[in-house]
Amino acid sequence: MTYDVSALRAQFPALSSGVAHFDGPGGTQTPTPVIEAIAGALSSPLSIRGAVAPGEINAERIVGDFRAAMADLLNADPAGIVFGRSATQLTYDLARTLAARWTAGDEVIVSRLDHDANIRPWVQAAERVGAVVRRAEFDPATGELPPEAVGALLTPRTRLVAVTGASNLIGTRPDLPAIASLVHEAGALLHVDAVHLAAHAHVDVRALGADFTVCSPYKFFGPHHGVLAADPALLATLRPDKLAPSSDAVPERFELGTLPYEALAGTTAAVNFIADLAPTRQTGRRDRLRSAYAAIETHENALRETAETGLYALDGVTTYSHAATRTPTLLLTFQDRPAQAAYHFLATLGIHAPAGSFYALEASRHLGLGTTGGLRVGLSPYTDAEDVARLVAGVAEFLKS
Repeated sequence: MTYDVSALRAQFPALSSGVAHFDGPGGTQTPTPVIEAIAGALSSPLSIRGAVAPGEINAERIVGDFRAAMADLLNADPAGIVFGRSATQLTYDLARTLAARWTAGDEVIVSRLDHDANIRPWVQAAERVGAVVRRAEFDPATGELPPEAVGALLTPRTRLVAVTGASNLIGTRPDLPAIASLVHEAGALLHVDAVHLAAHAHVDVRALGADFTVCSPYKFFGPHHGVLAADPALLATLRPDKLAPSSDAVPERFELGTLPYEALAGTTAAVNFIADLAPTRQTGRRDRLRSAYAAIETHENALRETAETGLYALDGVTTYSHAATRTPTLLLTFQDRPAQAAYHFLATLGIHAPAGSFYALEASRHLGLGTTGGLRVGLSPYTDAEDVARLVAGVAEFLKS
């Protein structure tokens, strides 16, 4: 089997509109199997989880299937998979819980490469207890965040390091295993924002060395919510705020209220959908996911190179995505023309490539782009060569307009 992008695209009803989608970093389109799984959950008996009535049994099964699917996707323990309304919410909740153990003079390290959702929660939690915040700088010329930029900031008082798995603005993928090694040698914890990474690459939280990892299924064909993965034994040491009668078991103690079963069913379907993209016939879902992501990376990287070749040849275009290892995510600005103008112009051609800083405020400022950012071109597994050709031609037409 080969990676058949035409067959893949046929499973996304939204793509029939004819729009060339380069907005994947903000959320992918949804395939039919995920839509059907959500509808199937809602059209079957559902109630509070239990083991007696059909609705209870269905709810219990959906939650179990969700934890198993996300554990396979991330190579995590199903008992350490936590549902959240969003990755931002999960990070805020975790920051508040961890900060309850910090004292004045403790230290937290964040990275300027990150989405604000992996900066502000830690900064605010540190401020409340008098902890010191240090910032790891990335190279604005290359987009690289070298491990030593983090390592130089570590001290015996460092309690946590928060870093992205991949920049949602310029695609940079830091060397997480090297960073994790330095962090753990210092006796600190590592929190990884894998929201952008999990959309494009095989994520193995054990191999990456992450103590906590968050991601968002709507970035990889699923519903809108967040997921936290951690060692259940580590989660058991944490005491989040919760209602008195709610379960104190892990991971339930971190999940507030009744879970949205239809969203969990959709997420399981999204994981299975990705696994089914595997070009080889492995039997285990985890192995099929690894193979599928390898095929996705090959497909996306080839299209990224085509897009870069075409865009770099255009006069008046500045690009900011130059890290050696990165996702297929490009950031562009234009000489004497605002990126917002390009965004609106391309939309008239049926090309969706939005402009902004996309909550990566510190990264945008560090690149000299203020809060305005640039035009973000994000390729997805369903992007094809025709989409890329339309994009390059559209940008060329914009520059001449």
